[in-house]
Amino acid sequence: MALADVLTLLCCPHCGGDLDQSDRTLLCDRGHSFDIARQGYVSLLAGASKISGDSADMIAARAGFLDGGHFDPLREAVATATAAAGISDPAILEVGAGTGHYLATVLDALPGAPGVGVDVSKAAARRLARCHPRASAVVADVWTQLPVRDHAVSHALSIFAPRNAAELHRVLRADGELVVLTPTERHLQELVALLSLVRVDENKTERLGAAMAGHFDRLSLTSVEYPMRLTHAESLLLVGMGPSARHPGALSRADAIAALPEPVAVTASVTVGRYRPR
Repeated sequence: MALADVLTLLCCPHCGGDLDQSDRTLLCDRGHSFDIARQGYVSLLAGASKISGDSADMIAARAGFLDGGHFDPLREAVATATAAAGISDPAILEVGAGTGHYLATVLDALPGAPGVGVDVSKAAARRLARCHPRASAVVADVWTQLPVRDHAVSHALSIFAPRNAAELHRVLRADGELVVLTPTERHLQELVALLSLVRVDENKTERLGAAMAGHFDRLSLTSVEYPMRLTHAESLLLVGMGPSARHPGALSRADAIAALPEPVAVTASVTVGRYRPR
């Protein structure tokens, strides 16, 4: 699905006006223009973002790990939560969409629905643009105003990603739902302890509830937890795709993983919540 097919969902990041496509450019009525990259994505950043997003190496590691299928139960849980609402004429937005694996799984579960993946990383946008025939890729910063029209989408997805509750509330339809996947403190606990990775705040669930308060009411919360058995190479990909990849010590982590018995036992543990806008 080309960007032209989702323009009814998008708006100009500068003035909020409607967007039209002319050849390889998106234009608004006030003359703001945005070039479509040859890879198929468009940058709708209103200005320079203070957030750099995931690097090309991090995105490649994420794609490699997710292609291995170890997070497929998480992808299926997100798709199940999204389809559970039974909303007619669905249109999907994923923020912090990364490689688009989760967005693609949801689109497979909702035949005919258009999807927009938003990420501040151009490396992510390049993969997003080809993650699914009905997905379109947009570079934007979730912490500023999303280039999405008011009440335009039926579902918003936030998977291992930051969330701007006010903006997500704005873009969701009145009958829409927000689906949030959040790691628990047990997620990847074996590697976290061994490699001194970035830890999940044990109060993350409480902080998520506080962030949603005033904008959303929680409909359901489902726990998904299971053991994974990873090769050394898959363990390195898992570490390389997360926030710890931005911190020093990659070489020592590789050595530590190489010293482990293979396969490596690692726990996947998350919650999947459904929220309705107030």
